[in-house]
Amino acid sequence: MAAGKSAIGQQLAQQLGAPFVDTDTVIVDSHGNITDIFAGRGERAFREIEARAVAQVVEDAAGQGTVISLGGGAVLDSGTQQLLGRCTVVYLECDADTVAARIARNSGRPLLAGDGMARWVTLFATRKPVYERLADVVLDVRHGSVAELGQQLQDALRDFAAAKQEVEN
Repeated sequence: MAAGKSAIGQQLAQQLGAPFVDTDTVIVDSHGNITDIFAGRGERAFREIEARAVAQVVEDAAGQGTVISLGGGAVLDSGTQQLLGRCTVVYLECDADTVAARIARNSGRPLLAGDGMARWVTLFATRKPVYERLADVVLDVRHGSVAELGQQLQDALRDFAAAKQEVEN
């Protein structure tokens, strides 16, 4: 949440000449504003919509080398976790200092209403072990520009693919 998934994902996709899909954008295009979904239908309904959107995006992207950005809570769904087993998963590692300014600028995050930083710390403590368990590649996003981080991620993915290929042979 607020780690830079969309910006770094777009950068990586541009570098690779690959399609980019942000599942939050897919949800907004199909169901309207995320804040309105939370307000009108609740988090549970949003998570159900999100899980269906992720499943559709992953299915549509199969074999295409698509860069997909998931919402920070998407990985809490067990079905989504299973789907991600077929994908190369990147965890953008950050900390509270890294995201504080982004959270302060963006009040449109429904789970961060009120004391956004306190909520982020609580949510992150719950999510971090899931992120770490699912990740094939971890990228520290605490330092560097989006372009630099995109290049670091591209290099890390290349190294991961080479290591995976070596193991398979």
